[in-house]
Amino acid sequence: MLYFEKSNSWDKKMKTKSALWIVVLLFALACQLPGLRASATPTPQPQIAPTRVVEILPTLTPACISPEPTQADIDRALDYTGDLFRGDEWERSYTVMESRVSVTWLNYSVGAVTYLEALIFSCGYEEPDIDAYFNPETWDTIFENYDSYEIASECRTDNGLRLYEVDAANDGFEYDIRYWAKNDTDYRVITMMMTFPVGTEDLLNDYAARLFPPLPDCNN
Repeated sequence: MLYFEKSNSWDKKMKTKSALWIVVLLFALACQLPGLRASATPTPQPQIAPTRVVEILPTLTPACISPEPTQADIDRALDYTGDLFRGDEWERSYTVMESRVSVTWLNYSVGAVTYLEALIFSCGYEEPDIDAYFNPETWDTIFENYDSYEIASECRTDNGLRLYEVDAANDGFEYDIRYWAKNDTDYRVITMMMTFPVGTEDLLNDYAARLFPPLPDCNN
């Protein structure tokens, strides 16, 4: 189910952004209807495809939970970034599906998108499971709406936080993308994808440092 939230300046922006909201709606439907793709946007707005949950092999004595998100899962996803994207320049929507809660923030003026998922591994996971999750097939799914992409670098900390830096292009525009994955609970992994047009690196660096100070980029 898809939820949209209005900012205080919604009425003033409605006329100029109605076409973009149609694009967002088509993207949300694409997450659920195979083969449907969002149309081109009038601003350099990147397209984001949902990540795919790979099968996690259970242990000999698994303690499994329901893959259906609870209200606690929804609240965790919505509150994870705190006040970082609550300014009027960001428009938020979220989707609740089996095994995941997805939150999208759109910045129309910059042409940026940030995308968070709370992924539920119903039988738990270990680091090798997360390594297996981020395989070439998963990356192809994440970036299936882009013309091209390349994993430029990868780094991680010792406490379950990893970062992938990606160079991507779509509709003639180039994007700097940072994709974090963090072990959140025994059954949940938080992923965060920040997509900013090339030339707005200072803004991307600022958001990255505020949300993931231990690992804002792979240059540290």
